[in-house]
Amino acid sequence: MSIASHKIQTPRLKIHYLEREGEGDTVILIHGNASSSIFWKDVMRRLPSKYRVIAPDMRGYGDTEDLVIDATRGFGDAVDDILSLMDSLHIQKAHFAGHSMGGGMVFTLLAEFSERMLSAMVINPASPYGFGGTKDIAGTPTAPDFAGSGGGTVNAEFAKLIKEGDRSSDNPQASPRVVMNTFYWKAPFQAPNEEELLDSVLSMKIGDDRYPGDFEASEHYPFVAPGKFGPINAASPKYNRDIPQAIVKAAQKPPVLWVRGSDDMIVSDESMFDFASLGKMGLVPDYPGVDVCPPQPMLAQTRNVLAQYAKNGGKFTEIVMEDTGHSPFIEKPEEFMNHFLSHLDS
Repeated sequence: MSIASHKIQTPRLKIHYLEREGEGDTVILIHGNASSSIFWKDVMRRLPSKYRVIAPDMRGYGDTEDLVIDATRGFGDAVDDILSLMDSLHIQKAHFAGHSMGGGMVFTLLAEFSERMLSAMVINPASPYGFGGTKDIAGTPTAPDFAGSGGGTVNAEFAKLIKEGDRSSDNPQASPRVVMNTFYWKAPFQAPNEEELLDSVLSMKIGDDRYPGDFEASEHYPFVAPGKFGPINAASPKYNRDIPQAIVKAAQKPPVLWVRGSDDMIVSDESMFDFASLGKMGLVPDYPGVDVCPPQPMLAQTRNVLAQYAKNGGKFTEIVMEDTGHSPFIEKPEEFMNHFLSHLDS
């Protein structure tokens, strides 16, 4: 069955989404940062025809209307956009899958709107506590202003090259193509549709109130604290503090599948995108040491929250896909689909 491209005016904004028609329940696929619905195309083709499949471009990405993200709501803008799309398409409940930052959005859906979920899958997700700036499985901030998270932690050159539409491999630290091939999957894997996926990365909207967002100076390492706009600030633990306990206490508890790549360098307990990890490795100056600012235990935090979810009547399964990085659904699609379909069919 073919994949169609649509735009729909919802009460909140005009959303672009891909759709693969199906006969039964709806599956909604939520992409991560520096990507778009294009990343889901192969998964959409592989899902059985009994499922209707929807993959939206989130606000700030792809071909969806370019509106500001209010980061002080955490992933609230993203979640409200998803629900507005569902209502506009007359979808009451759906199965959800979220990748990376999209996994953080699925966690917020689980915390606040579990009654709209048939099931949830998170793939290499951001921690339920947010990304950066926390130091233990309870999500304790490393600094009172949540320094080490938010827009100031982004490589400004990477954002600049996206805005310029750079397709080269000239800058080993910031070229979008190099970043994608270095961190989105485990080398030497190369995506067969690399140019299409690079188009997706380059579609991200750039600016102080878009990506990477604004930030504030901090007296705490790494001397930047989150601002109020854009997706990376929305992922800060400053604005996601209530999500973990809301997940645990959710009145309805759909089954959760957590799939992750064994060699992910973006979401891990020693993330290469965490300034605490980089400081510990000696790559960023003025690091105060692991007693003050240890790397965020992203995996341990997620596992702890989901374990509490299970103790309170929910169910979760963790699957580690070996020899894969941040995008196992692209790196090993057949193995990934076996896990996904078992989850959906159960």
